[in-house]
Amino acid sequence: MTGAGPDKAAYDDLPDGVVVTDAVGTVVLLNPAAERMLSTTADAAVGRDLREVLPLIDEQNRDWWQCTDPYGGLSTRTRQPERRLQIGAGPLVGRELLVTASYVRDDKLQLQRVVVSLRDNRARERTDRSRADLVSTVAHELRSPLTSVKGFTATLLAKWDRFNDEQKQLMLQTVNADADRVTRLLTELLDVSRIDAGRLEMRKQVVDLAAAAQKAIDGRVAGEEPADRFVLNVTGTLPEIWADPDKIDQVIGNLVENALRHGDGTVTITINPYQDGAEVTVEDQGIGIPPDTAARVFTRFWRGNKGRGTGLGLYIVKGLVEAHGGSVEVGSAEGGGARFRFVLPAGTPPYAE
Repeated sequence: MTGAGPDKAAYDDLPDGVVVTDAVGTVVLLNPAAERMLSTTADAAVGRDLREVLPLIDEQNRDWWQCTDPYGGLSTRTRQPERRLQIGAGPLVGRELLVTASYVRDDKLQLQRVVVSLRDNRARERTDRSRADLVSTVAHELRSPLTSVKGFTATLLAKWDRFNDEQKQLMLQTVNADADRVTRLLTELLDVSRIDAGRLEMRKQVVDLAAAAQKAIDGRVAGEEPADRFVLNVTGTLPEIWADPDKIDQVIGNLVENALRHGDGTVTITINPYQDGAEVTVEDQGIGIPPDTAARVFTRFWRGNKGRGTGLGLYIVKGLVEAHGGSVEVGSAEGGGARFRFVLPAGTPPYAE
């Protein structure tokens, strides 16, 4: 490809902005991401000098193009490392970008074109904040159960003979429950990692949605929730649903847990046939979710009005449902509480995919 013009289609789907120039600095390509970052169009930029389309200054307010001299200097240069720079002129003056430049040369080291990669620094900062929030949340959520586990085990080891069997059993039950809590947290973190990386593995088989919902209810009743707090309605004849049963259990379980944690009153699970698949709704009788908050409930760390939990459950729900080709939404129940609804296509057997 040395010496050839850039293939525009190769850059169109990249999340980073890309500006490509010829050997003398004339812009020959601007991908859609760069158009958005620079608030311009490819038609307006192509044919103009790069230094006009993308005027950049460094932290000392120096012209970056003049300092780096991309169209002169050493012929052995192939790349400028990523730098935090600002747009130095025009309506976007002062906006920060992360900029990398690559020099494409022929066999005789003659410059053929310059490829400039742009990343929005605000997106990087949001990612950094998200990672910091994740670390903080994990540390906070781990501290309580691990403190409990450490305290009770240390007490039992040091004073075993001082406790009767009933006291020992109570402490061991607490340790076991807190160990389960840590395991759930680690599972959530692994799920988030796999969702973000697009590495979810699906082990599909025929799933009984009604049985999955009943399993979620039975688990909560075993955890001392009143049985009469739950209602399960199944209407119509459901098609054969091919899905990953463990992930469907997790989706329904997370929605039920969310209804118990943030809602009040009866939790109603309704399962209906829908188009070629099925829809499942989970409703509570709490205060509901304000419309201006609804758009954020499936993001990381959303904890609702009561601020409990890791805030990862609904993010995982969305990722798991979408991995099955379905969709999930939130709205208001007839009684005023929150209503979560997800739709699953019937799916196909693994060997037919």
